[in-house]
Amino acid sequence: MTYREGLAAGEKILGKAGIADAKTDTWLLMEMACKIDRNFYYMHMMEDMTEEQAKQYQLLIKKRAERVPLQYITGEQEFMGLTFTVNSSVLIPRQDTETLVEEALKAAKPGMNILDMCTGSGCVLISILKNVDAKGIGYDISKQALNVAKENAKRNHVVCEFERSDLFENVDGTYDIIVSNPPYIPTEVIHTLMPEVKEFEPMEALDGMEDGLHFYRRIVREAKEHLAKGGYLMLEIGHDQGASVSEMLEYGGYAEVRVIKDLARNDRVVIGKRV
Repeated sequence: MTYREGLAAGEKILGKAGIADAKTDTWLLMEMACKIDRNFYYMHMMEDMTEEQAKQYQLLIKKRAERVPLQYITGEQEFMGLTFTVNSSVLIPRQDTETLVEEALKAAKPGMNILDMCTGSGCVLISILKNVDAKGIGYDISKQALNVAKENAKRNHVVCEFERSDLFENVDGTYDIIVSNPPYIPTEVIHTLMPEVKEFEPMEALDGMEDGLHFYRRIVREAKEHLAKGGYLMLEIGHDQGASVSEMLEYGGYAEVRVIKDLARNDRVVIGKRV
């Protein structure tokens, strides 16, 4: 099988499997499996793959056709201009979440203490600390996720801590900024998500319980005793949760509550200030 034949066959298989961007995914999987770039391909596309290349390429195409997320196959995802290791223990970082980081960076100042609750891959905390000389710690209930986060801190040359906690159960001290991207998808909605999400991403990082607001209620209530006076609580939300989460913060005694939209003009972050 030549490189050209392999590329055409892979694209056809992924297209039949319902992969939206089959062409791009096929390219990336060929580059990964065969350890080539596009310049090499165009110069050698009529040549046969080696037996090992063909075997590895077919294996990766099969995985993607089974709707395994591309990022779990390649093992990485870009976020805020940085590259993060990802696997099935953590959510794949998404561009929407960059809104949370950008808002945190507007408030962050050198020397501040920053806490990232439900840290997952650590992408939010690491991206903040990469851009401001602050101290940070990330908490998550998953030991496997914390291992990924620690690897990502080393990979991106950021010094921070990661500890296990069921929300604020094991948290000590106070922080100037608390950020969180908690599970917020209502349980009954999860079955409607694309296969890459509902079948492969960690359920405990997706399921926001009955109405999707379970973890916001706890965070809004529990975060206050760990937030310095004048400090900010910043929460990523689902596109239809702005009003509900804003109301929670207002009733919880937070001031200057506001909703921030993402690039698609959807509600994405709710911010409140401790007074």
